[in-house]
This record gives sequence, structure tokens and C-alpha cells, in this order.
Amino acid sequence: MKTVSEFVRKYGPWALVTGASSGIGAEFVRQLAAEGLSVVLAARRKALLDDLGAEISGRFGVQTRSVVVDLSEEDSVDRLGAAVADLDIGLIVSNAGTGNPGSYLDNDHREQLRLFRLNALAHLNIAHLFGRRLAERGGGGLLLGGAMGAAIGIPFSANEAGAKALVQSLGESLHVELRRKRIQVMTLVVPPTHTAIIEKFGLDPKTMPMKPMSTTQCVSEALKAFRKGRSLCLPGAANRIMSTIIPTSVMRVMMGKMLEQTLARRDGRGPQVRSA
Repeated sequence: MKTVSEFVRKYGPWALVTGASSGIGAEFVRQLAAEGLSVVLAARRKALLDDLGAEISGRFGVQTRSVVVDLSEEDSVDRLGAAVADLDIGLIVSNAGTGNPGSYLDNDHREQLRLFRLNALAHLNIAHLFGRRLAERGGGGLLLGGAMGAAIGIPFSANEAGAKALVQSLGESLHVELRRKRIQVMTLVVPPTHTAIIEKFGLDPKTMPMKPMSTTQCVSEALKAFRKGRSLCLPGAANRIMSTIIPTSVMRVMMGKMLEQTLARRDGRGPQVRSA
């Protein structure tokens, strides 16, 4: 008879991962399946979800379900909830998100609002809907995806930073509030990580002041912190040291310069360096 781990007993039998088609979300799927959890994979790209589902079913012998959903849409979380209403989900990893760096005033505001729904409101709605379900079942876990630097502001990524700052504050608040309902809530403060968003932003890992880590390390450290009951996890010792010793005003300027120079190269204007 297969032994059921304490993690599966506490957070199983099913987990739900949003943004599961690639990057950090896909790695969460793999590592949770390796623990023995069956996994709901939610994202926009069905073919990628199905391929990943088949991979982990074959490797780990778990069940999977693909749910195609665009979490930037108004009623998306309600549709997601309806699609998994028959499952006993004990762990939710609300990971979906993306960014579109650029000048705040120049970027299309309708697109900013769409991204805000994805990067902030979707997490808010998931926490409320599935938080109620976890409370009814007597406990479980909720892991929210944040972003390094969001709490102090990121020039040329102001909309995304504001959204992820909301998520971090939400997670810290719910960590205390929902603990009495036996729900463990943690925010993963995602550092620079080797995912498609690095390429989308036009960043060169070789010249970034904070070197991207692997998705494997990011997720492994996150789950380790989650098991310990932490409210917040910033993976990578170097990232934690930098966030502690570098003043926030300096860090904010550093990140702003990096993004401004990247945008200038992307737009064919050459590097532009400004003083702090």
C-alpha cells in the first residue's frame, strides 16, 4: 500500500495551480505531483496543460484536470470555481500573472486595467472563493504569487508593482486572519527567475544586477517555507541579503534604471542612464 505523506494528508487530495502552463506554475505542478497530490492545472493554453498533465500522471501516478481560463476576465474565478466544484481541493497556488513594462502614462490604460485584474483582483477573488471552501472543509493552504520589489515600487512597471503590493498585503493579512480556521496562507515574493517573462521584458540575464534563479529552486524554497508556516518567502539567500542591506530608495532607483535601459534598447533608442 502506498504511504500517504503528512503533506498530502494536510493539503490533499487535490491541489489547484493557476498559471500552470509554464514557468513557476508548471514547476509547482511537478513538485506537488511528486508529493503525491492530484493537480488541477489552470491557464489559457489547453495543449500545454494537457501535455503537462499527461507528463505528471505518467511520472507520479496522480490524477489531473485541465481547466482553460483567462483570469484577466471579469467572471473567470467564478468559472474556475464551477469547473472544480466536485473536487476536494486542499491547496491553492494562485500563481497566474504577467507584466508589460513601460511608461505608466504612455501605456494603454485599458491594458493596464486588464493586467490589474490578472495580477491583483484574480488573487483577491481566488482567496475569497477558495478561502471559504477551505474553511468549510476544515483547513488547507493558500499560496499567493507576489513579486520582488513590488512593496517598494518599481519604476516603469508601476501598474504591476501596485498590483503585486496588494497581493502581498492581502497574503500577510490573511496569514493571521485565516490561521484560526486552520488555513495556512503564504505569499511567494518571486525574485528574478528563469521564465518567459525575462525574455518578454527584454532583459539579459548576464547583465541583470540580480541573477535569475531556476524555477526548481524558486518553487522548492517556497514549499519548504510553506511547510514551516511562514507568511512570506523570498527565495535565494542573495536576494534576501540585498533586500535587507540595500536601502529601499536605492533599490527602487536600481530597478528603474534597469527597466528604463531595457525599454530603450527594445525601442531602438540605445541605453539611457540617468542619475539617481
